[in-house]
Amino acid sequence: MEAKKLCLALYTGSVDKLTAAGVILSGAAADDMQVDIYVLLQAARAFKKEVGDNEALLNMAENPGMKEEFMASLKKLNVKTWVEFFKEAKAITDVKIHICGLAGKVWGGEKLDDFIDLADDICGIGAYITSAQEADINLFI
Repeated sequence: MEAKKLCLALYTGSVDKLTAAGVILSGAAADDMQVDIYVLLQAARAFKKEVGDNEALLNMAENPGMKEEFMASLKKLNVKTWVEFFKEAKAITDVKIHICGLAGKVWGGEKLDDFIDLADDICGIGAYITSAQEADINLFI
């Protein structure tokens, strides 16, 4: 039986939603799904090398004033960082991470080397549309 496919459009660059995406990705990896992640607009900033896992450079989309409490709780519970969730999933199953070319340029990233080593390529929005059409599950975070 062919693996089910998850298409994830990752719009947000906030640590709370990136963490949520990491948890979803972990579940998809445990279910041996094929996953295509399209990094759009604000998320492209989070994937830049100088940002990545640097929590000081990431905001919170929900309840911004609670960032310190959120981060402290994640540490206390020994929850992986969003980058660790993504790396682990890539090691377990077929996960491809595509940076939107326009989004990358918005944040000064024009080549793959400008982004953390999780990124597989830079593509246009058409690749996301095609992937979303072909996916069993399509999520927009």
